[in-house]
Amino acid sequence: MEQIEQLQDINPARYALNLHIKYIHDRDAQALANALKINTTLTTLDFSQLDDQCVQALAGAFRINTTLTTINLSFGQIGNQGIQALADALKFNTTITTLVLNDDKIDDQCTHALAEALKINISLTILHISGNQIGNQGTYALAEALKINTTLTTLGLGDNQIGDQGTQALAEALKINTTLTTLELGINQIDHQGAQALAEVLKSNITLTRLNLRFNPIKKSIVDTINQKLKINTINKKRLKCLQILCLKKLKLLNRIDEIKSFNPIIYESCLMKYKNPNVLY
Repeated sequence: MEQIEQLQDINPARYALNLHIKYIHDRDAQALANALKINTTLTTLDFSQLDDQCVQALAGAFRINTTLTTINLSFGQIGNQGIQALADALKFNTTITTLVLNDDKIDDQCTHALAEALKINISLTILHISGNQIGNQGTYALAEALKINTTLTTLGLGDNQIGDQGTQALAEALKINTTLTTLELGINQIDHQGAQALAEVLKSNITLTRLNLRFNPIKKSIVDTINQKLKINTINKKRLKCLQILCLKKLKLLNRIDEIKSFNPIIYESCLMKYKNPNVLY
């Protein structure tokens, strides 16, 4: 395959930064994996119709590659072996930020493997696994991971088999998690108990701003309560961002941004990123 052969060229000007292939044969998967191990510019992989054998080959490259940030492996036949290999790779990879695995063959066992990876991974911010076969047990595993993970901001779980028990587990996780802002749970099997658990946790959770519960048999009154709290969280988030910008502008005028470092190195680094952005401070 010509596109794969081009990836092995060390000259960045010779190939694109995005590779979109609808289908790849098993015999080509290893060639692509070998190319990804030495490629230093590719940032996006977009495949469909992959099977376990293909994903196992690619996962070996994901352990080593340091430039890929977005991977879409939707609409395939990826099951336990492929997901386990991918999950193992995520424990080592520190650059992939977006992983999309919609409409594959992901069940509770696969989800457990992904959850274990989320406990260790420090780079993934967006995970979409909608349109699969994830039930309460898999959701429980994800909930336990969310209690530990501090980087994931978006989790897509729509069109699965999640019921009240799984939803209640997610609600318990949201009592602890302070980074997740978007949770997609539409087209599942969530009833009033699961929705009520989410409504209760939103009384204290101030980071979740988007929660999709469409096409679940939930009372309108509970949905209205949830939407009202999400609206408040969204408004407060915007207010906080404005306040942060004003504080940074003031610190810049006073030449005192460096003083933040002595209080909190993480906040310091965040301020530096905003400080260097002319669109924020000028």
